[in-house]
Amino acid sequence: MIAAHTFKDRNVALFGLGGSGLATARSLQAGGARLTAFDDNPKSVEAARAEGIPTGDLHDLDWGSVEALVLSPGVPLTHPKPHWAADLANAAGVPVIGDIEIFVRERQTSTPRAPFVAITGTNGKSTTTALIAHCLRASGRDTQLGGNIGVAVLTLEPPRPDRFYVVECSSYQIDLAPSIAPMVGILLNLTPDHLDRHGTMENYAAIKARLLQEAGTAVIGVDDDYCAGIADWHESEGNVVVRISKERTLDDGVYFADGEVRVSEGGAVKARFPLAGIGSLRGRHNGQNAAAAVATLTALGLSDDEIMDGLRSFPGLAHRMEEVGRRARVLFVNDSKATNADAAAPALGSFERIHWIAGGLPKEGGIASLEPLFSRVAKAYLIGEAAPSFAAALGERIPYEISGTLEVAVEDAARDAARTGEDEVVLLSPACASFDQFRNFEVRGDTFRQLVAALPATEPSSKG
Repeated sequence: MIAAHTFKDRNVALFGLGGSGLATARSLQAGGARLTAFDDNPKSVEAARAEGIPTGDLHDLDWGSVEALVLSPGVPLTHPKPHWAADLANAAGVPVIGDIEIFVRERQTSTPRAPFVAITGTNGKSTTTALIAHCLRASGRDTQLGGNIGVAVLTLEPPRPDRFYVVECSSYQIDLAPSIAPMVGILLNLTPDHLDRHGTMENYAAIKARLLQEAGTAVIGVDDDYCAGIADWHESEGNVVVRISKERTLDDGVYFADGEVRVSEGGAVKARFPLAGIGSLRGRHNGQNAAAAVATLTALGLSDDEIMDGLRSFPGLAHRMEEVGRRARVLFVNDSKATNADAAAPALGSFERIHWIAGGLPKEGGIASLEPLFSRVAKAYLIGEAAPSFAAALGERIPYEISGTLEVAVEDAARDAARTGEDEVVLLSPACASFDQFRNFEVRGDTFRQLVAALPATEPSSKG
């Protein structure tokens, strides 16, 4: 745990006692803060109090004596309207911050030379974060991985000069981290997202761009207009910018083309990193993630050989195009994280012949946007509430059956894929939420993995 010593003997209010909120409360306690924690859920307050965390209704605080309000990232700061705790802090002129800001202050105060990489973007954050951390660890470097990827940043080991921190940051977390200054800051891409929390696309983009303002090196994807403009602005300010692309060649930068990541300077390719055969980095979208990793790891001083070794051995993330098993010439892939059509598109675009398991609790728009990829589907196996509407969308263009449950779909897809004697893929990429049949997408993916493992003569994938 990282103890928040920068708040020793200071009055701090904290709102939000979920997982990251509890971790932050423990950090503040360990650092000697005078803490008052609260939540709108009485059960969360009682659980914190039972653990020995000081709690109290923030309405009753003397806000004139409070030096910071620590807000959990899921609590609205500005849109659609500020949470009442933020309103109280703003009225008293009290800074509103989050756990990333506490981490930033602790690192800057105790060990400012500790290497720190921060990653954001609309899509691909988690894979890029995990890939960079994996490559660092594979090279023998002491590496801590946390942030929005699911590990509260203040639960990591304390900073040391030779300890690398790789931290995924959501827009909510950046909004609460005004002092963030990574050694390398990464902005992958920007598409409309979370506008209910940020108001406009311009405001969302500006918040994401804050990650780069004090970065030693800014690694920026330039395949969308927002990010391309941000890259140009940073460069005009004299900052170090490395552009990355998955769509086009770059005279200066790092780009993905013809199945490899290329590092270019002055129009000449200086290094190549082939991704062919790396199942966990299949697809153009992963080409961008790998390009961001190559740019970052190069900036951190890793050799080309160290980077290539890390790319080759990357196991990927659970539930994101995760290879979970192989049966003769049939590969089974768990993409349960694909909870809408846009999220399913990268997996559908990554394989030539697919036995597609889809369905669940449908999202608005269904699978209409995936129509250009239907030609890759040999047959669909439809499950859950979405099965009838997905069947109507597929019509007579693609063979399908309504399997109903994931268990039946796995059995049927495995049977059909084995009949051809060719290279086939059984892909769970539901394009739906899971809540009609599973608690969350993780349980759905775990169930798929277990069902595949139970098939006769199935071997676990080396990347599973």
